Amino acid sequence: MDRNSVIGFLLIAAILAGYTWYSMPSAEQQARLQRQQDSLANVEIERQAREAEKALKAEKAKSANGTSTATVAPAALPGDSILVVNGDTLNADSVRQALQNQRFGIFHPSSQGKPEEIVIENDRLQIALSTHGGAPEVIRLKDYQTYHKTPLLLADPDSGNYEFRFFLGNLDISTKDLFFTAEKLGTDGVRLKAATTDPAKFLQLTYQLDTVSYFLDVRAELVGMEAEVDARNTVFNWDLVGFSNEKYRDGELQKSGVYYKYFNDDRQYLSESDEDAKTLEGRTNWVAFKQDFFSVGLISNEGFAGNGSEIAITPLTDRTHTKRYSAKLFFEKERGAKVDIPIRIFLGPNHYGTLRRTEIPDFDKIIDLGWGIFGWMNQWLVIPIFNLFDGWGWSYGIIILVLTIAIKLLLMPLTYKNFISSAKMRVLKPEMDAINEKHKDGDMLKKQQATMDLYRKAGVNPASGCVPMLVQMPVLYAMFRFFPASIELRQQSFLWADDLSTYDSIATLPFSIPLGYGTHVSLFTILMAASTMAYTAINSKQMPQQQGMPNMKLMMYLFPVMMLFFMNSLPAGLSYYYLLANVISILQMTAFKSLFVNEEKIRAQLLQNMKTPRKKSKWQQRLEDMQKQQQAARRR
Repeated sequence: MDRNSVIGFLLIAAILAGYTWYSMPSAEQQARLQRQQDSLANVEIERQAREAEKALKAEKAKSANGTSTATVAPAALPGDSILVVNGDTLNADSVRQALQNQRFGIFHPSSQGKPEEIVIENDRLQIALSTHGGAPEVIRLKDYQTYHKTPLLLADPDSGNYEFRFFLGNLDISTKDLFFTAEKLGTDGVRLKAATTDPAKFLQLTYQLDTVSYFLDVRAELVGMEAEVDARNTVFNWDLVGFSNEKYRDGELQKSGVYYKYFNDDRQYLSESDEDAKTLEGRTNWVAFKQDFFSVGLISNEGFAGNGSEIAITPLTDRTHTKRYSAKLFFEKERGAKVDIPIRIFLGPNHYGTLRRTEIPDFDKIIDLGWGIFGWMNQWLVIPIFNLFDGWGWSYGIIILVLTIAIKLLLMPLTYKNFISSAKMRVLKPEMDAINEKHKDGDMLKKQQATMDLYRKAGVNPASGCVPMLVQMPVLYAMFRFFPASIELRQQSFLWADDLSTYDSIATLPFSIPLGYGTHVSLFTILMAASTMAYTAINSKQMPQQQGMPNMKLMMYLFPVMMLFFMNSLPAGLSYYYLLANVISILQMTAFKSLFVNEEKIRAQLLQNMKTPRKKSKWQQRLEDMQKQQQAARRR
């Protein structure tokens, strides 16, 4: 064989090896294929059992007629095993048993049984588990109901999948296929055991509710199977479908998502609007399936392994459910006489104080209170004040009123400063009109210089009114995040609103208004928009007229109309707060002008300032120098 032939054979071998490697199924595909084969094997078990039963009946019928030839009927088993059935020894149970032995290995004693329901509960939770699969099928929060006054379940019992999976040699074993024996641990715990052919080898699941919180401690234990099970391949799967529990399903969808946190990173989340999936890239502290006001959190103090763990979310289109959540979580465990896999599961409300008291890092951040300063404003100002009044037993409509007054009082010094600044600008109107008239056909730069010189001589800082407004903006936005996230307002009625956590409606239209308005009419939103327009009209009279901005007034009045569409489906509590804030602001402006601010005295003081020589500040000097440089550049 010459050199070229050798090279050709080597290249062909390399191509074949590369193609084989490229077309080889991934570990996930292999696992999926194995699960399909297991399902087919279970179907084959039942099929052959039924065929054996039919053969037995036929043989007995022949014996009764005296025509039996006592033939031997073979039943093919998966693999190369053959079961020979003869006379009365042929029965479906024996066929089924043999096939189960091959499918489940040493776990075949747990492959059959009668399912039973075991209920554990504490003051907050009631959980029903099935001995077939060892999974929590019904998870009910005792203190809450749906909008339609039915029991609130955190997952649809008829959908989804919950299992621990591991490989017993080359057999893919899932807890959902096994039958367990149950041992109650009081009213709030249960121990489930899946036996094998060896009493020293078994799988055990322990469920224990915390007595004072919303936690369920789950512990999976593989005992005595260090020779049979490689624990590094153990995986926990939970595929969960959430119910629509609230009045406004579209609002639920917008606030439902999958959140997760790596040990060395901040809280992250999947898309809240579209289907999304993520392969975890590092050791993960927790994963949370967040619904609107409730969450299912999977927590591991050791961390879920980043190698192969996946999370996903899928929005659903039917009106009964919201989204499908799924997590496939691996554990980095070594072989051992006893492999212990603990998971702590949070099953409770998205209440900021409750989540914060869990002391799980960043677990409270599954509630979106706003980023940066807006979130801090909620955490350190709004929520403490709200919690203070919440403990007094008032209705939540009154609490929102008192909260609004308290925040307005805290911001009153800034509001007063802003009003004084506007008054100073307003009393200089005659001088400003003179400047505008003088430079109406002239250079705009000279007009700006004359205006700044007027402000400097009068002792007015045109930017002083902007600072208080900037300080108040974080509070306004913080409220925009606080009310939709407050479970305290859920199903709390006030006046005509039956639920302050969602929109109020005084009428349902036979048609849908476009631009997001919808088919219902929210009275709180209408009143909020009207009060915003009234506040804008009153405030515009207090502000000096801005030259060269003819569209500003139109924009100011267009904003309340836009809010009418934008906020029609937002929580009634939020619209109610903005309504109160506008009314209180109007009352403040009226009180300031009538009782505390004398514009004639302010003008007299400013005129006196203009007669007194004032030294230019460094900022004013730099501004004038820049203006002179721009003017010189234009002349060139």
